[in-house]
Amino acid sequence: MASMVVAPAVGLSETFTRLKQKGKHFFYAKVAFIPYITAGDPDLSTTAQALKVLDSCGSDIIELGVPYSDPLADGPVIQAAATRALAKGTNFNAIISMLKEVVPQLSCPIALFSYYNPILKRGVEKFMATIKDAGVHGLVVPDVPLEETGILRKEAVKNKIELVLLTTPTTPTDRMKAIVEASEGFVYLVSSVGVTGARSSISSRVQSLLQEIKKATDKPVAVGFGISKPEHVKQIAGWGADGVIVGSAMVKILGEAKSPEEGLMDLENFTKSLTAAIS
Repeated sequence: MASMVVAPAVGLSETFTRLKQKGKHFFYAKVAFIPYITAGDPDLSTTAQALKVLDSCGSDIIELGVPYSDPLADGPVIQAAATRALAKGTNFNAIISMLKEVVPQLSCPIALFSYYNPILKRGVEKFMATIKDAGVHGLVVPDVPLEETGILRKEAVKNKIELVLLTTPTTPTDRMKAIVEASEGFVYLVSSVGVTGARSSISSRVQSLLQEIKKATDKPVAVGFGISKPEHVKQIAGWGADGVIVGSAMVKILGEAKSPEEGLMDLENFTKSLTAAIS
């Protein structure tokens, strides 16, 4: 069966620019919906299908996690997903092969979420060239401090990959400003201290952090970590975020479903409930 032809995805920055223009046309701020899933959980075939489901349900950017054995920033749900994916034999080369097949069928860009060790293992230069070749537009590396991002940023620029940097509620103001200045694509605001994972509520501190960052930059700001319900998405959009990132709740659905088919169906329904909250 022939693959559906879609308009090629644009980069992260361009995606936010288009949303802003669309928002002006409709007289409201259009907030980017950014789901996260772990590659290879429950298997890469399901990951490929999940990327298509997320795209068709209105995702603006999709974060795809590269499973790693020591994911320091991740809570139990994503850690368990990474463990399952690695146990199934998921590796970087297999993920790249899958992306080469799937990315041309997607209308939204992919941002890889990878810890630094797998990047160093391959070599920064080779890693960046490889993900560019697979059609990836962005990269998030949660465990690299700003001072050590020089080579990553250099190779990212060379390969037209937007390197997204993270700032947290405990980041000092001067450091936050430096991170914001260096970040490409968007600024990733971590909503809470600690690891990823669904939380019952979102701290109102996020609202003041958003205002603080927006005083320092015109770059889009997306909020992630702990967001798991339509009401969270709506609340963060109302606080002025340019994007909302939902991870653990997505990963849990796919990883804990009785079958891949059921997981994909539940993922579709859940994604629609989240995108409806900000449409």
